[in-house]
Amino acid sequence: MGEFDLIQRYFQRPATRSPLGVGDDCALLAPTPGMQLAVSSDMLVEGRHFLSTVDPARLGHKALAVNLSDLAACGAKPLAFTLALALPGVDEGWLEGFSRGLFALADEHGCELVGGDTTRGPLNLCITVFGEVPAGAALLRSGARAGDELWTSGTLGDARLALENFRGTLSLPGPLFERTRARMEQPAPRVALGQALRGIASAAADVSDGLAGDLGHILRASRVGATLDVDAAMHCIAAVADGSAAAAGLERDTLRAMAISGGDDYELVFTAPASARAAVEQAGRDSATPVTRIGRIDAESGLRFVDAAGAPVAQRFGSFDHFA
Repeated sequence: MGEFDLIQRYFQRPATRSPLGVGDDCALLAPTPGMQLAVSSDMLVEGRHFLSTVDPARLGHKALAVNLSDLAACGAKPLAFTLALALPGVDEGWLEGFSRGLFALADEHGCELVGGDTTRGPLNLCITVFGEVPAGAALLRSGARAGDELWTSGTLGDARLALENFRGTLSLPGPLFERTRARMEQPAPRVALGQALRGIASAAADVSDGLAGDLGHILRASRVGATLDVDAAMHCIAAVADGSAAAAGLERDTLRAMAISGGDDYELVFTAPASARAAVEQAGRDSATPVTRIGRIDAESGLRFVDAAGAPVAQRFGSFDHFA
């Protein structure tokens, strides 16, 4: 099968919302009047961002999900995306699964594939996603203010638990491993929550490289500091909330590290004025997304870790770095 036959069979579908989709030298987009374009790009490299054993349908899902998570962090509505794909060869079974997972999530969010590129090489996926947000209403990293409350969505640390099981540093019971593996391989981008938080949240970022690291981006952009309750964050791990982590004998410091430093969560970390607490909770209900208050923004720079009683925590936490 040649390159263009491959594209036509697995990736070319009629554009229904975009003026022009796959097949020309460029795609055409038509944002709604009064909207700004939000654009993000993420690359997934085999052995760095995903394992060779991953189910191709799950990989298709994740490839788009990590980009939709960036739109969510800006409060943007998805419009379209492009896919640049390097393949070591033509494996039709793999392509069928990958494209099925990709398009299932794309259809869920009304996001069309409108172009891209395909070549031979080590397995590498690069998606650029386009969204729209009302002019001046995008959530940014730079809006946090001292006194704001610090929040996170959904669950933290589950993906890292699965990764450590793959690495052999942890041994999880079978059912717990499968649940955490699903979170690692099929994250849920919080697109609806991001849009619901427009006009409520003061700053936001998606949690891809670990809570501490991605919160750090907000702190630097906003020129503020924060106090983070590590136990509140730890209880955002699904396995902690349902008791399976305790049943598996996982230690507190391990679980704290998974929640604070884990990465691959694709949740939102965001700030909002204390007066907006009820509105934040309503945004969570409206988007069917759990939200948890995990700290506060301080005028003093730096990130401070405390336990549930407010006592300082000496444990050190890092984040993922592609070049570390």
